[in-house]
Amino acid sequence: MRTVDLIEKKRDGAELSAEEIAYLIQGYVAGTIPDYQMSALTMAIYYQGMSLRETHDLTNEMVKSGEEYDLSSIPGIKVDKHSTGGVGDKVTLILMPLLASFGVPVAKMSGRGLGHTGGTLDKLEAIKGYQIERTKEEFIQQVKTIGIALIGQSEHLVKADKLLYALRDVTATVDSIPLIASSVMSKKIAAGADKILLDVTVGQGAFMKNLADAEKLSKTMVDLGRAVGRETVAVITDMSQPLGRAVGNRLEILEALDVMRGKGRADLTDFIIDLAQLLLSLAEKQVSLQLIKEHLIGGKALAKFEALVTAQGGDLTDLYRDSNAAFATKIIAKKSGYISELPAMTIGKYAMKLGAGRAVKGEELDYETGIVFDKKVGDEVAVGDTVATIFSNEKLSQKMITEFENYVIINNVCLKPKEILTVIS
Repeated sequence: MRTVDLIEKKRDGAELSAEEIAYLIQGYVAGTIPDYQMSALTMAIYYQGMSLRETHDLTNEMVKSGEEYDLSSIPGIKVDKHSTGGVGDKVTLILMPLLASFGVPVAKMSGRGLGHTGGTLDKLEAIKGYQIERTKEEFIQQVKTIGIALIGQSEHLVKADKLLYALRDVTATVDSIPLIASSVMSKKIAAGADKILLDVTVGQGAFMKNLADAEKLSKTMVDLGRAVGRETVAVITDMSQPLGRAVGNRLEILEALDVMRGKGRADLTDFIIDLAQLLLSLAEKQVSLQLIKEHLIGGKALAKFEALVTAQGGDLTDLYRDSNAAFATKIIAKKSGYISELPAMTIGKYAMKLGAGRAVKGEELDYETGIVFDKKVGDEVAVGDTVATIFSNEKLSQKMITEFENYVIINNVCLKPKEILTVIS
């Protein structure tokens, strides 16, 4: 078998066999297939796609490329949740403690952010002392003891994905449905959860720009989960504007705390409650929306979050402090009407320029910077109202202020968007 022949085969639109896919993944992980050949293959896949059978074989081979976690010693149905990324997405910080407050074991590995998308690990590391690294044994024991652990992805998990993702990131082949699906599901399967909820974002701030592509990706990932006996549900959610009020690591921690103290925006609070009911149903717990809301805003979810932070070395005093960014610049509405557009990706990239996100892997973050919105799409504004506050450690130039003002579109009428667009199971 020759790699160049397999590249040519996929380039010309033919299907690769299970044996050929195994040869390619095993060879790449072993270092016998070089980056330049794998780059050519991923570009061929980007243009020609893969059948569902090929995607299954690719996913299974990627799972086998590293360690698999066995969570069977943890009592109960283990659930996991994954988001395909967006701006202001602090859902994991709120949803996972909420689930744990109902006795559902949460053993979750999360990732870092890159570009306009924020990573859960980066937000957690905005808490002084929070340790994202745990051995497999410590990880499992913590879930047994307090019911929840949120850690970084193991270096030994799905080795092929780490290599492939780094390659795709620099060869413009990230947004390929079979490559996204196999990347996400190989990690979820290897991480050992019994049931999986996928938050597939769609819109300006997501990898999937339209509903048709989001549905195709969702169905592919649900099929991949089902094929290995993991019940999987996908929720397609709107990412045309930032999620919630805050964008930026420390600011998103503070917003998560607000939601868990009953002070969050109603739309984000209701979104979390809806997702929680879906996940609780996967865990075979039928719970009313009212009871979920009581756990969320009545202190039980917050108690679990505090237990999580403490167990992983975080400082509870630091957890509750405000951002210490040097400057807080208010963006004021210059006309009356309704907010009709807050472009998520553009705002995410703006936050990245403030230091809240990474342009390249390994770049240092400024955990204190970001944006907090007083108004979101569909909200009414009057001249002089504060639309947002920008937190920065350098004084913003008039050019930077004007740039942000231009992102805020105000019209005569605008309906509030739905967070959940459809559910695929």
